[in-house]
Amino acid sequence: MAIGWLTVLKSVPWEEVISNAPRVAEGAKKLWKTVSRKPPSPGTAPSLESQLALLRASVNDLHDQMQASSELIKTLAEQNAGLIRRIELNRIRLLWLSAALGAVSIVAVWALIAALVR
Repeated sequence: MAIGWLTVLKSVPWEEVISNAPRVAEGAKKLWKTVSRKPPSPGTAPSLESQLALLRASVNDLHDQMQASSELIKTLAEQNAGLIRRIELNRIRLLWLSAALGAVSIVAVWALIAALVR
């Protein structure tokens, strides 16, 4: 079972993951900063105008959070697509290697039989 995980870890394009890590980390930090802000504490009997201003500020904050989330999701989706491309490439290589191994095995068995018949 450990060998399977080792194979998977070896097939990960670590250069791409490492090169994109700062962008992902920065996006996560921006998202965390906007999400972790304390909501404004309501004052005593705020006027309609102050409530409207608070709502506008909340909507702007939510919009910023949505933008940060979208950027982070886009970056992660791009990394995921890259990983999938690499996995598909490795799958195709494995099929070719299996076919080549099968062909070599057939030739080896044929050569062994030919040597035994002589």
